[in-house]
Formats: sequence, structure tokens, C-alpha cells
Amino acid sequence: MTIPAGQAEVAALLGRLTGAAPIETHISAVFVGPEDAYKLKKAVALGFLDFTTLAERERLLRRELVLNAPFAPDLYRDVVPVTRPPDGGLALGGAGEAVEWVLRMAPLAPGHFLDRMAGEGLEPAQLDAMADAVAAMHAALPPQASPDFAAVIAGNARAALAAGLPAPRIEAWARAAQAMHGRLAALLASRAAEGRVRRCHGDLHLGNLCLWQGRVTPFDALEFDEALATIDTGYDLAFLLMDCEHRLGRAAANRLLNRYVARSGDAGLAGALPLWLSVRAVIRAHAEAKRGGDGLGYLARAEALLRPALPRLVAIGGLQGTGKSRLARALAPGLGPAPGALVLRSDEIRKRLAGVPPEHRLPPSAYTPEASAAVFAELAAQAGAVLCAGHAVVADAVFLRPEERAAIEAAARDAGLPFDGLWLAAPRAVLEARIAARTGDASDADVAVLAAAAGRDPGPLTWRVLDASGDPLPAAREALGCNGADPC
Repeated sequence: MTIPAGQAEVAALLGRLTGAAPIETHISAVFVGPEDAYKLKKAVALGFLDFTTLAERERLLRRELVLNAPFAPDLYRDVVPVTRPPDGGLALGGAGEAVEWVLRMAPLAPGHFLDRMAGEGLEPAQLDAMADAVAAMHAALPPQASPDFAAVIAGNARAALAAGLPAPRIEAWARAAQAMHGRLAALLASRAAEGRVRRCHGDLHLGNLCLWQGRVTPFDALEFDEALATIDTGYDLAFLLMDCEHRLGRAAANRLLNRYVARSGDAGLAGALPLWLSVRAVIRAHAEAKRGGDGLGYLARAEALLRPALPRLVAIGGLQGTGKSRLARALAPGLGPAPGALVLRSDEIRKRLAGVPPEHRLPPSAYTPEASAAVFAELAAQAGAVLCAGHAVVADAVFLRPEERAAIEAAARDAGLPFDGLWLAAPRAVLEARIAARTGDASDADVAVLAAAAGRDPGPLTWRVLDASGDPLPAAREALGCNGADPC
């Protein structure tokens, strides 16, 4: 990658001001100094963008500032002219005619970018923080008109062919993707009517998230094409999910998905995930091929995503402290289509209905019989909708009342899909110790709540009872027939 010859003098100035060589992409060069960083847009035309005029570079730098500043406060500072004073040299923000424009930002250490951090693995709390940041960003965006996603598929097929990826495979992928898009037409239209289409980030992968002022922060939103970024919020998230699975594995992507749904309530996005993830994988494939790689690994992934595993419903019940949520998280990545099952947890639904984060403690008034009935009604309704859309579900709740178990079983039965109920049991002393050791969890249950629940008769149990005094995962996997490497 090189900076165009006509911008070499500007690049030299920025290099002197920062004492740094540029960090380059095909469309920009960033010079990071001790106090400021400067982004220079390259004067290039690449078919899908044209930065060859100074006016367009200035316009898009200003657009970039407007798009990113609300979500990355103080990281984005201003747009500054590079001027040519009467003495003939160049100056930043000086007198004279503007010969170039640059975006001034705060400097970031390389280790603060999430793609760099992912190289050493990301902790569950970091994945949750990523999901929280994306959910908050999406919530702040106003709804927009529905995009033509068929055109997105066709455009990426053309880009893949132009990048030299195998024509028969790309053409077959495009046919399969368009067919899936046709089957999803009603779902996508319904989501657009709900306001799920917004002017999103547009390029939401790990490299465009950073740690800024101690918080995970999205930055570098796509600024040069409004159509490419005016998309369903689920498609925006899909790039990050695909990138997470590729770099960190399915379990990480599954946790990210489930935290996002817990915060946003958007369980409905699951039905279109196979298509969205596949398109995002093709984008990575043709980008890699254009850089000189083969892109075939991403292409194979894109093809496989259009053949999703069958959905199913697994419900996990038992008293507080039996490890239901831990087991749900462990099972979910291997169930159903990528990146695994949605975990619908009653504790998280209760918090969302109350308008608070999962870890926020609620008062006793949030646990009245009426409030609990609303939580379980929402759990069953979401499970049924997700199953009918083609995705798998793990329902995580105490399920102490027979009518609660009957309702979740009915969700699978009404969708014509398999149901498995698992009931975890462990000695009371074990449960009390686990509850006492909890920190930062969505459950508000204490030992008094456990005692009250343990004193109630759950009625006849038809679900498979598993010993949860140790690790119930092997027995659960056996019960579900999940002993192979493939999703079950």
C-alpha cells in the first residue's frame, strides 16, 4: 500500500508532526503521535468509492466526524485543513489555501484495539461489554427506510468474481443466498416495519472497536456510502459475530449474541442470521482475495452458513444455584444454526422488562406473581417466535410451576420442533454455597429465596433429572445426543 504521489508532501508533514510512519489501508493513512492522530484519506478511486477530489475528501472526513463523535466522545476531535502559506511550505491549520484535509483524533495505543486484544483471547466480561456497546449504539439510531438486500447479495457476488474467487462457487452461493432471502422476505419486512433498519455502523468488526476511556467503543463507521450502512441492526451485528467466531471461536460469538439480545430484546434477529453471516463471510472472502490471499476459507464458511442446522428447544430448570445458566451457556454454541442457540434467561428478561441492565438488583416488588407471569409469558412467546424463524433456543429458568413447564413445551410443540427438558438437582448445602459466592450475576436470588423455592412442590416432573452437584455438561450432552463435533 502506498500514498498517492500527489499527497506525498502532506504525508511528509504529518510524519514530521507525529514522528510516526503511517498506518495504512487501501483508502486511508493514519499518523499517530503522542498527543494527536491524523487521518488522511487517500486520493483513490476503487469502484465502490471515489476520493479523488479534495472536496469529496473534505466532505467525507466531516461526515466521519459526525457519525463517530456521538459514540466515541473525545476520540474524534475536528477536521483540520492542510494549508500552503505564502512562503510555499505546508502548515496544519495555517493561513493560505487548503490543499488537503485531515481528521484529527486522540491517539490510541495498538493494544487498545479489540482485534489486537482478541489475539490473546477476550474474557467473558469483555465480550459482554462489546455487546452492551453495540446494543446502546443501535438503540440510539433512528429508524430508516428498508434497504434492498437482494442488491447487497448481488453486489457482493460481483465483487467476489472481480476479486478472482471461483466463479461456479460464487454463482452457486449467490443463487442460494437469493433463495434464502426470498424465504425471509416476510421476516425482513416485519423487522423494517418495527424500526430495525437504521443508519448503522456498517463496518462493525473487531478492528473497529477499541478501549477508550476504559469503555469498549465503536469507531470508524462506514462513511462513504449511505446505502451500504443503512441496514438492519442484525446485519450490522452479524459482521462482529462472524469476526468473533473466526478469531475466537463459536462460544465467544454465541456469548456476544446472547448478551446483545439480553440487552436489546431483539430475539427476532436470529431468523435471518444464516443469511447475514453468510454475506459477511463473502465480504471477508473477496476482501482477502483482493489483498492477495485466496479467501477460500471464508468462502467455504459462507457456503456452509446457507445450510443451517435444524432448530430445537432445550429447557433447563431447577432450583436457584443448580448451575442452569452455566449449563445453558455451555450447551448453546453447539445447538442449531450458527453461532448457536439463543439463551432466553428469565432473569435477564425480567431485568429488561424493568428497563435495567442484567446485573442491576431489583426490589421485591419486581417478583410479584403478576410480574413473574409476565416474564414467563415473554419467555414462551420469544422462544416460539425464534423457533418458528428457524433458530435454536435454550430456555433458562427455575420452571418450578407445572404451568411454566407446560408453556415452554408448547412453544416447541406448536412449532413442530424437538423439545428436551433438563432438570438440575443438587444438595441444598451445595446450592447455598454457590449462591453465596455469586457476583455480577443477573439473578437476584439469595439463600432465603432458595429456601422458599425448595419448600414448594414442583408437581410431577417429566424432564430428565441430572445431578448438578458436579459438572452436568457431559450428562446433558449425552441426553441431547450432542456427542459429535457438529452442531446438534
